[in-house]
Amino acid sequence: MSRALTFLLTLLAMIAFAGNSLLCRLALKQTGIDAASFTTIRIFSGALTLWLIMQLRTGSHRTAGSWPSALALFVYAAGFSYAYISLPAATGALLLFGAVQATMIGYGIWSGERLGMRKSAGLVCAFSGLAGLLLPGLSAPPLAGSVLMLGAGVAWGVYSLRGKGAGDPTSVTTGNFLRAVPVTAALSVITIPWTVLNSSGFWYAILSGALASGVGYAIWYTALRGLKATTAATVQLSVPVIAAVGGIVLLGEAVTVRLLIASTAILGGIALVIVDRQPAAGKQADRI
Repeated sequence: MSRALTFLLTLLAMIAFAGNSLLCRLALKQTGIDAASFTTIRIFSGALTLWLIMQLRTGSHRTAGSWPSALALFVYAAGFSYAYISLPAATGALLLFGAVQATMIGYGIWSGERLGMRKSAGLVCAFSGLAGLLLPGLSAPPLAGSVLMLGAGVAWGVYSLRGKGAGDPTSVTTGNFLRAVPVTAALSVITIPWTVLNSSGFWYAILSGALASGVGYAIWYTALRGLKATTAATVQLSVPVIAAVGGIVLLGEAVTVRLLIASTAILGGIALVIVDRQPAAGKQADRI
């Protein structure tokens, strides 16, 4: 794969990931669709899109995945939707990304990975930024929404950890999405008294599931073939930034000084942790 194509696919994937935040916030803020319905439509359309991609690619009806991973996917998607009832797009994306990375880094430490001085400083910096963002004050994000988004990030971190080495990522993701459909449908049944459906919210959910999730994941897994592991991890730092720009342009959201400082601390700290030093000459860097 050429560098130009890898760059284009990576850019499209990052826009898709940020698009999930923007579409969800747009739907819940401006159309009135309830969070459970948005989640169910998103998961169903994502599952259908991924299944169709698998058919076009392999022609096989068999998919991988597991129920524990599907439940983690459901917790992420539901927490994500309910959090965006109150959170701005940029804040939500930052909390989500921070929680995902914190979960994966924390698992590495728990598994015996040692952090040097630079990575330890990065971890302290990231958590300080997160604490500063959540401290009480006029510009602090809503606590309930923040807790829900942090929970969604932890769930996505668990989902990502479970997916490492699980086989073909597109097949695994397809199987997990298909398993998550009845779980999200059950959520919609339970919340029928609060159900609000409308055409705009419906189509935003379809776009989130089919394009930003289904097609977005397929593009990302293709791009990963041309990316080094450290590059793949670092490039995801752009997602909260893209979400912030989209929130300003599309939703008219304001970016506070607190958010800017917290973003710099969180994303900069995480970058210090996940970006390895330049490998020695002649040493081949790992690729995903």
